[in-house]
Amino acid sequence: MPPVAPGGGTGSAPAAGIAVTVRAAGDPRAPLVVLVHGALDRGASFGRVADHLTELNLILYDRRGYEGSLHATPPADSLADHAADLLALIGDRRATVVAHSFGSHVAVLAAIAGPRHVASVGLWEPPVPWMEFWPAQARATVAAIAGAPDPGDVGELAYKTMVGRGAWERLSESTRRRRRAEGVAFRADIASELEAPYEWEDLGVPCVIGYGGSTWAYTSEAARRVAALLDCPSFVIAGAGHMAHATHPEGFAGFVRRSVELAAP
Repeated sequence: MPPVAPGGGTGSAPAAGIAVTVRAAGDPRAPLVVLVHGALDRGASFGRVADHLTELNLILYDRRGYEGSLHATPPADSLADHAADLLALIGDRRATVVAHSFGSHVAVLAAIAGPRHVASVGLWEPPVPWMEFWPAQARATVAAIAGAPDPGDVGELAYKTMVGRGAWERLSESTRRRRRAEGVAFRADIASELEAPYEWEDLGVPCVIGYGGSTWAYTSEAARRVAALLDCPSFVIAGAGHMAHATHPEGFAGFVRRSVELAAP
């Protein structure tokens, strides 16, 4: 994987066309938190979480290749590109980074590269297909997506799987084209998980691992194992699944606050 320049947040700019939403607190001295979405998602999915975090300064954004950043240039060629965008958004400040699912890889790589700017990280159900305990069937799914010849078909199938074929059929033709176009970023995201994109022991900032009390068994097990590996606390939202930020926004806001509490001085 191409490296991210150490301290890459200072003076650099994110790729052109990154869609960013800022939710400012009344106090500019309040902690800064950047929320990083996962694969086939967008920053707006944290909207209801942000409603519960008015005491914090928040940055929500669409990663390159998704939604408002669909046509950001240049396209992201690697996970390192996404980490560089994150550090550029933080700039010369310090921030807590809270990430969902695949976004956890972006957060970890940015924290490794720029520990002066990433004060702490909160990782919600980080997927780890490269680790030996990840189920073989789930690992095979990752490999199939990464090797799919048509990224448009990948984006369409993933959308149908998540929301149903009927919902896909109700989309306008232009929206279908956009969802298929997101398949390029989605396939690249998934391909980056075939091998370890970083070493966990290189993460040197405080961390908390979150997972849902009603999530998939293998993702909750993975969260517990990663927390044990890092010797960091866990945060569980009762009754929540993988998409806790959408289904349990108040609980996820608590996860964000816990992440901020851990921030190194």
